[in-house]
Order: sequence, then structure tokens, then C-alpha cells
Amino acid sequence: MRVLRSLLWIDCSAGLFGGTLMLAFSGWLSRLYALPVDLLVVMGVANVVYGTFSFALARRRVRPRALIVCLVMANALWAGSCALAAIMVAATASTFGLTHLLAESVLVGGLAGLEWRNREFLLVAI
Repeated sequence: MRVLRSLLWIDCSAGLFGGTLMLAFSGWLSRLYALPVDLLVVMGVANVVYGTFSFALARRRVRPRALIVCLVMANALWAGSCALAAIMVAATASTFGLTHLLAESVLVGGLAGLEWRNREFLLVAI
């Protein structure tokens, strides 16, 4: 129950932290992951934008149902995008790059599932 109370805070922290690190180290990660730096920059920006939206939602005492649904849909879409990116770069990406893409897909997909199952609970901050 305690984790559910913090779910949106965990979600926004992961997006902001991960996106900021991705942007700060995109050049180095590009070489390590054998992925185009542009892809990593897009991923970093997407994570920061998402984290900002999630943060704005987490701060609210009462959260509109439509925004919770948007959050879930954004997570599900991002999970699918990461999985698709992994498939598309599988022939050229390093093991680290593929692992990152697949792990992000699983993590974000898992968050989407948790948030969907608990969407009524997330409507009000406790």
C-alpha cells in the first residue's frame, strides 16, 4: 500500500532522473550502446517531458481521471516504442544498448500496468 501511495512520485522521479542522465551522457552512451546519439537525445527529452507531466500530476491533491488515463497511455506507448526500437536496432546495438531499451520497456510497461490497475486509488493523493 505504501508503494502505491508513492507510485506517481516514483514514476516522475524515474522519468526526470533517467532523462536527465540520458541527456547529460548521450555522447558516451551512444558509444557504449552503439546507438545513434539522436535516438538517445530523443529518449532523454521524452523522459524529461514525461517526468515533468507526471510530477505535475503527482503534486495534485485531486487528480482528474482523464490525466491518469493519459499517464497510463503515455507509459504504454513508451514501453511499446522502446520495444520497437530494440527490434529495429538489434543488428547494430551493443548488448548494453539492447538491454537498456528492453529494460526500459519492461519497467515503463510495468508502471503502466500498476497505474491502470490502481487508477481509482491514484485519483486522490494520500
